[in-house]
Amino acid sequence: MSKTNTKKFRGSRTCGGGTHKNRRGAGNRGGRGKCGGCKHHFVRALQLGYAQGKHGFKRPLKMISDVTVVNVGELDELADQLVEDDFAQLENGTYHLDLTDLGIEKVLGTGQVKKNLVVKAAEFSAIAQVKIESAGGTCIKI
Repeated sequence: MSKTNTKKFRGSRTCGGGTHKNRRGAGNRGGRGKCGGCKHHFVRALQLGYAQGKHGFKRPLKMISDVTVVNVGELDELADQLVEDDFAQLENGTYHLDLTDLGIEKVLGTGQVKKNLVVKAAEFSAIAQVKIESAGGTCIKI
């Protein structure tokens, strides 16, 4: 039966590694970690699987809505301009707006409504509907 290296080198200062300076630092193994993965440790990197692969984190994209929207405050401000441009009608102090002609699908509730508006659109948010109706207007869903 042969001796193990532990027994064989018992009492030896360097355990078969040459002089006492030889096995110091990471330089004797070619660097620490993944160092040299594309150069002198390329084969090791291929075998361990860290030469290529995923790096970092890619944030998932938000779903982008294709619905065109307008706020009630903007409708209130632009009502007179829309009448001048023939996109709306003014009858007895009431503005009649058909937003499908403008390509707008949904009315949102940001802003204040002071004018009497009759608005036709595909959708209304709950707040927009409350604001339009509290100012004396009506919401017509198409």
